[in-house]
Amino acid sequence: MKKKLVYEPKHLPSIQEDGLNDVQEIIKTEKAYPERRLRGVLEELSHGCSQFLALANKDQNQSGRTKLDRERLKLCMADVENIGQQAKAMRSQVKKSTVKDKIKLSQNFLTKLRFLADEPQHSVPDVFIWMISNGKRIAYARVPSKDILFSNTEEETGKDCGKVKTLFLRIPGKKGFGPAGWTVQSKIEIYLWLGLTKQRKDYLNGLPNGFEENKLSKGPGLPCSPPISLTYMMKQIFQLRVHMYQARSLFAADSTGLSDPFARVFFSTQSQVTEVLAETLCPTWDQLLVFENVELFGEATELRDDPPIIVIEIYDQDTVGKADFMGRTFAKPVVKMADEHYGPPRFPPQLEYYQIYRGNCTAGEMLAAFELLQIGPNGKADLPPIDGPTDYDRGPILPVPLGIRPVLSRYRIEVLFWGLRDLKRVNLAQVDRPRVDVECAGRGVQSSLIPNYKKNPNFSTLVKSFEVDLPENELLHPPLNIRVVDCRAFGRYTLVGSNAVTSLRKFIYRPNDKQANNWTTTEEIIVVSMDSDRGHKKMETVVKLDSDDDGKGKKKKRKKGDEIEEEELDESMLDWWSKYFASIETLTEMLKAQEAAFSDSEDKDEMDIADGGDIKPDDFPVKGTKRGKGKKDKKKSIDAFERRKPKLDELKVYPKELESEFENFEDWLHSFNLFRGKGGDDDDQNVLDEDRIVGRFKGSMCMYKVSDDMPRDMNVDSNMGMFQNIPHNDPINILVRIYVIRATDLHPADINGKADPYIAIRLGKNEIKDKENYISKQLNPLFGKSFDVEATFPMDSTLTVSIYDWDLVGTDDLIGETKIDLENRFYSKHRATCGITSNYAIHGYNVWRDPMKPTQILARMCKEGKLDGPHYGPPGRVKVENRVFMAPTEIEDENGLKKQTDEHLALTVLKHWNEIPKVGCKLVPEHVETRPLLHPDKPGIEQGRIEMWVDMFPKDMTAPGPALDISPRKPKKFELRVIVWNTDEVVLEDDDIFTGEKSSDIFVRGWLKGQQEDKQDTDVHYHSITGEGNFNWRFVYPFDYLMAEEKIVISKKESMFAWDETEYKIPARLNLQVWDADHFSADDFLGAIELDLNRFPRGAKTPKQCTIEMVTNEGDLPMVSIFKQKRIKGWWPFVARNEEDEFELTGKVEAELHLLTGEEAEKSPAGEGRNEPEPLEKPNRPDTSLLWFLTPFKAIKHLICNQYKWLAIKIVTALLLLVMLGLFLYSMPGYMVKKILGA
Repeated sequence: MKKKLVYEPKHLPSIQEDGLNDVQEIIKTEKAYPERRLRGVLEELSHGCSQFLALANKDQNQSGRTKLDRERLKLCMADVENIGQQAKAMRSQVKKSTVKDKIKLSQNFLTKLRFLADEPQHSVPDVFIWMISNGKRIAYARVPSKDILFSNTEEETGKDCGKVKTLFLRIPGKKGFGPAGWTVQSKIEIYLWLGLTKQRKDYLNGLPNGFEENKLSKGPGLPCSPPISLTYMMKQIFQLRVHMYQARSLFAADSTGLSDPFARVFFSTQSQVTEVLAETLCPTWDQLLVFENVELFGEATELRDDPPIIVIEIYDQDTVGKADFMGRTFAKPVVKMADEHYGPPRFPPQLEYYQIYRGNCTAGEMLAAFELLQIGPNGKADLPPIDGPTDYDRGPILPVPLGIRPVLSRYRIEVLFWGLRDLKRVNLAQVDRPRVDVECAGRGVQSSLIPNYKKNPNFSTLVKSFEVDLPENELLHPPLNIRVVDCRAFGRYTLVGSNAVTSLRKFIYRPNDKQANNWTTTEEIIVVSMDSDRGHKKMETVVKLDSDDDGKGKKKKRKKGDEIEEEELDESMLDWWSKYFASIETLTEMLKAQEAAFSDSEDKDEMDIADGGDIKPDDFPVKGTKRGKGKKDKKKSIDAFERRKPKLDELKVYPKELESEFENFEDWLHSFNLFRGKGGDDDDQNVLDEDRIVGRFKGSMCMYKVSDDMPRDMNVDSNMGMFQNIPHNDPINILVRIYVIRATDLHPADINGKADPYIAIRLGKNEIKDKENYISKQLNPLFGKSFDVEATFPMDSTLTVSIYDWDLVGTDDLIGETKIDLENRFYSKHRATCGITSNYAIHGYNVWRDPMKPTQILARMCKEGKLDGPHYGPPGRVKVENRVFMAPTEIEDENGLKKQTDEHLALTVLKHWNEIPKVGCKLVPEHVETRPLLHPDKPGIEQGRIEMWVDMFPKDMTAPGPALDISPRKPKKFELRVIVWNTDEVVLEDDDIFTGEKSSDIFVRGWLKGQQEDKQDTDVHYHSITGEGNFNWRFVYPFDYLMAEEKIVISKKESMFAWDETEYKIPARLNLQVWDADHFSADDFLGAIELDLNRFPRGAKTPKQCTIEMVTNEGDLPMVSIFKQKRIKGWWPFVARNEEDEFELTGKVEAELHLLTGEEAEKSPAGEGRNEPEPLEKPNRPDTSLLWFLTPFKAIKHLICNQYKWLAIKIVTALLLLVMLGLFLYSMPGYMVKKILGA
């Protein structure tokens, strides 16, 4: 039994868990150096893993183990060794900036260790403890036997073996599951020890000292039995002081969304309760509970080091029925012995937060302190006095003493009441006259009443304030409660919903330090030109190009030399999509660059891609490259990028919602969700909380200490307090322009695994369904649509963009939707109404679309921020406050004429607005945001993503121009004409029956990828004995092509029953193959080549220069694009794979590729093959079909000498023998007559 304990690294999880809890507590309480504690935890874990391996190796070869034991030991040893190594390696990577990430990794270690520590096959049954009343089992506790198993080796002993532990008994059976079983039926303190009989002498070693054993009297020679009872001669008398200050974020136990909480405290054999506080989730009890004459047994030193546990349970008081359980937490008191001094650093104890648990879920926090004071020989006279505050009397309820209760200061809390949004019905009645009550620490303020919520849900009085005494320690600040009530007939008030703001830290106003204002005396010049930003982008891209793998890198380099045509972009060919695709490419390359950088150096500081941080090429060593080559590679990369993407303005593509980049646009206006109804007991608490949301309160808070020496500014409005320069909240008419680009990864809605998506827009009472323009059978539809909707803030403030699936029969299905709070965007200081473009232009693809020009925007922002400026001049300079910006002052109009303008200067300041002192913040750039699509019935599960952006224009200002045309590019009609002139060195497959020479009947086949049904063949060149073929044959391939995406567009029905044509986009690739024609069998494939029409190797001028390297090593060769070159002629190799699966050269083809637009093809048509119009000449082929007739001797020689040599010899020999036999028979009679006659 003892040996099996080695298999379980069970002490490691508890060591790891305690350490991680310490680290998280340090971070939570903002103490210094959490990274040091985490390093210590990882060091302990690594050391513990080493200890386990040493013990496991020692016991590895012992007998008496099953195969499961042996295999489990191997698994444990391998995993623990791996965890130990990772922990050791991670220890050196822990830094202040990476603590949170490393904690997550450490949590993974903890999960793995817990899994390993769990014995899959229990060899010893668990211990059950039952509480029985009148023969009925009332409650029980189950103790795992492994936790109380004894071993002589300390590391192998169970964690609770030989210790006095507190056990909580629960209800047996089905009643014990769920909320009903969370309440404790009984608490017992018990000492358990389980071991072998031979180890029985050690079973009492863990008990507190000072007892006498009472044994049964036994005869001599009988074995020693355990005592029937223990009598403690030593007992200590204590007084327990429980300082219950407050709790926050408690469980909502009532249907109103609030609770009436009180706390019950259990210690030893006593319990006490706090007072009940009505209708709150953040009670401040401020109560001292004193437990008198608590008797504890054992030695004083043991009790000091390991005091018993205090159990605190939170309940909700109900007028009818018993109290509802809300949560539980545990604490250990700080112990003071009679001979110790009551003073720092241990006393008086500090208030601490304790996490409250309800089942497996967290259910709030409790702020309290616990002290256990020994009563000495002089009795209670030696105990420290209870110094309560003298300013108020609460009768028998004692407040928390002065030394422990927080030091209070006078704070003023100013509340901005903006409005209420999306309020749901309460008790089947609509909310009509709501009011907001704000309360903190017993003080509060009420908002003005909204007379008609439907007509205007904003408050008439914006700012109100109240003063309250709050702790100086910000971590101990009580929550601020927001309640919304509806004022109904006959003076009734109905609670609509509530919210508890648990942390007020972000609302604390901190005046600027005097030393921080030194900027006023210095002038800083920031030189920013239009080219510098572009250069910055190039530098960012350096990492992208270098971080690709070798093959891709070569492709980029080869572009350097051959795509010089792209240096000068034809602006007439550019549109919004050119900018969009260039921006997508930049985003993709930035993500790759960051990925490569992190994989190369994990301990580098984190980079924020979305902020476009300066990525310097020298910061990150690139895989597979030497450091010394950096400058050379960098120069090549910049060169390649300059040639590839010059002078193309880009927008910012955010891979997530715009709100996540700009802190939900809550720079001064915050949204607080209002909750109502009981909280759920599910594990997924967030999902249940969403169901409890009944509306939102919009407003803000500002809190600051009240002091006499506060500076008073004579220019401020005293009614607005700290909320100066905020706009009015009167209704305002807005033109909202929604641009939807595309959706990606949509959830299939049809049985064929596809969807027919279309867009639906809802804003207030306005609803647009673009049902007619649904896109058939697409999960990644390209919409390219814009919608104009008029709205009135605050009534129409939530924009809903939905994607529906079109159905021929029945109602359309919602795929997903996204909701945007337009009001916060509109009023935000980040100016999210219309994005700031990277450059100012008055025509072309990058035209300025905001009705206000940059100079007007800058002047307005300087006025609102009370800034000095802008001051333009000398030419090319602008000064705002103490900052000077430089930029070009010329702009080209549509005719190419240059004009003087200050717009570039103003735009430069706006792009660097976050550098402006006092009021600077990052302004929203021209952008595309990617938002997740969610379904109300499937909360939390993403149904796809949508790329879009929103512009907003007030109707009382200059009207904006027409919406940008972002309609999807229509594919352009092209015609590719491929003339196959000749082939050479084609492998010979056939043997000539007459001449015996190798030959092939060659023909060439070609088609465009995706159009295999339109494949075309040349005529056959028969009996080629040299591999040479002459064709002069033209293939003609019309196709639709998207220039921006470099794809061919094909539309066809998937089946004969399909309702619509499905659109496919395929890369533009030309396939050419060479075949050997056979009359009586299938044609033989000889070789092929596939040419990417956008990037393929330039054809060789002669057959000799045409080699297999044009296919295998194309990275080193100049590449061309038929869409740039239009016409190209040359030799290309045919290749095929041999038996070793390697490419081998099987022929060469001379071809001419000619690309024409649809209009050009109509003007100058050409026939297929050699047909009219523009017929090609017939090839001058050698006539090998009658070759045997023209050279008979050669044919006869081949037939006789080569193929039928032995047959000819046999035939000649047989003929000679026949001739001789014939002559013999012919001459024999005459010869015999002569002999007979004797002539």
